[in-house]
Amino acid sequence: MFRTVNDARFWDRTARKYAADPIADMAGYERTLERTRHYLKGDESAFEFGCGTGTTALRLAPSVGRIVATDISSEMIAIARERAKAEGRDNATFEVARPEAASWPDGAFDVAFAFNVVHLVAEREAALRGVHRLLRPGGLFISKTPCLKEMNPLIGIAIPLMQLVGKAPYVASFSAEDLQRDIAAAGFEIIELARHASRGRDVRPFVVARKR
Repeated sequence: MFRTVNDARFWDRTARKYAADPIADMAGYERTLERTRHYLKGDESAFEFGCGTGTTALRLAPSVGRIVATDISSEMIAIARERAKAEGRDNATFEVARPEAASWPDGAFDVAFAFNVVHLVAEREAALRGVHRLLRPGGLFISKTPCLKEMNPLIGIAIPLMQLVGKAPYVASFSAEDLQRDIAAAGFEIIELARHASRGRDVRPFVVARKR
């Protein structure tokens, strides 16, 4: 819980800057959105955790019946709500929440999203179990996650130093294989694994998993 509070404060401080930062690989991002939409029928009740400032939730909102997007940062959620209002997107709501402590009932959602966030969750296994609980039987969990074990080793050295001076939140180091095992252990069957980067080495596997 201490990590969660500290990380929420970190993201509150950096939210406005984060909102202004451009997406580094727009072509890869669009490919991820396109593939995600492939699994949507248009009437789903969707849940997202780690939604940040709402960019992806708002891009996917026209493809679902409704989407509830969450984050631990109240400032990120405030920005997401501003964006939703500006866009007139009334089927997207934004809440401060964590999947492992969410108040929604079991099986409340048809699909869950987690983009570029699983590596930032200290209680990763609990969060994945929380997503599993929130999904109906057969519901889909769609994620895209940086795997630090596949990155330059110097990043693993730099992150703890940045954390010491408050310049980085909690970051977990795992491989794509580790991630797949964690998702399977939470009660999911992986049905798609892909890489969508348009350039360079792709260390962010796109995973689609079905609740068993």
